[in-house]
Amino acid sequence: MERAKQFSVSLPNKKGQLAALSRCLADAGVNILALSVLECTEVGTVRLVVDKPDEAAAALKQAGLPFNTTQVLVAAMPNKVGVLAEAAEKLADSGVNVQFAYGSTGKGRGVTHIIIGCDKRPTAEKALSDY
Repeated sequence: MERAKQFSVSLPNKKGQLAALSRCLADAGVNILALSVLECTEVGTVRLVVDKPDEAAAALKQAGLPFNTTQVLVAAMPNKVGVLAEAAEKLADSGVNVQFAYGSTGKGRGVTHIIIGCDKRPTAEKALSDY
């Protein structure tokens, strides 16, 4: 289990915005490790975990893209049936409220990485210490 900085970037819901964001980060040498795109009518939110948070922040500022950051947990779990259910039950049993979550298969097919935004991060880390 590790902690990471998540970027939430607000983008107009129109053609080419994800391409522009991706290019901005690529040109800065930043690799996107996990991604979630939330669509709304006029403005969408792109949540990202990247390999170089400081460089990402500088690139986003320079491009004039509005963003905020949040600390999240990254749980590396076996990529098999029922693992997410088991982890979610452990969090619920520990009194942790999961505010959002999304996944990424990462480098290998045997492991999946779940990005978790929650209250009580230390409690969540303890509950998921097996991962």
